[in-house]
Amino acid sequence: MTRFIRFVGGLALAASLAAPLATSASAQTDLSNQQIIQGLSGVTNDDPSLTVELLRKMAQDAVAANKPLPLDKSEIAKRLDKLAQITVQIQFALNSSIIRPESYETLGSIADALHHPILWNYKFVVVGNTDTTGTRAYNLKLSQERADAIVQALVVVYQVSPERLQALGLGQEALQVPSKPEDPINRRVQIFNIGTMGPMPKAVTNPQ
Repeated sequence: MTRFIRFVGGLALAASLAAPLATSASAQTDLSNQQIIQGLSGVTNDDPSLTVELLRKMAQDAVAANKPLPLDKSEIAKRLDKLAQITVQIQFALNSSIIRPESYETLGSIADALHHPILWNYKFVVVGNTDTTGTRAYNLKLSQERADAIVQALVVVYQVSPERLQALGLGQEALQVPSKPEDPINRRVQIFNIGTMGPMPKAVTNPQ
């Protein structure tokens, strides 16, 4: 299996999402728990104004207006690029949000990293992206369903607190390579670290 880690700016985790995706097991990217922790424990570049609600509205407005995709990165992609990311592949059944069995080992490694003491106090957004294959509205819907499926698996199967995760589908509105809109590289799920749950608790010391 191949391994591919990508770091950009701040802190995030990306997993490939396709509509459709390749179904061979060889497409499954395998990252160790340590690699994921290393990528997710870097310095973040938080943007408090960048909320799930804002990004969802930007994507929905773009789909409704049906304007041509920009030749450069979209405003959504530019804002997300302020955060770092690690990329792995998550396989789905064709045109479906059903996660293929071979991807659960990867999801388990992601969950182990999120449960690690270094990361336990952070929140994350799972962002689904597609290429331009299919209609714009369909891609937006499918990417949301796949992001929801990943969050559901992390919460139900791997016991990650639902308070730490949000799901967001962006469809084709944040292409990684705008010059190649149908390239599979644009099919991905990103998990962004968006800051802490709250102040870190102070250590309790025994009085002398």
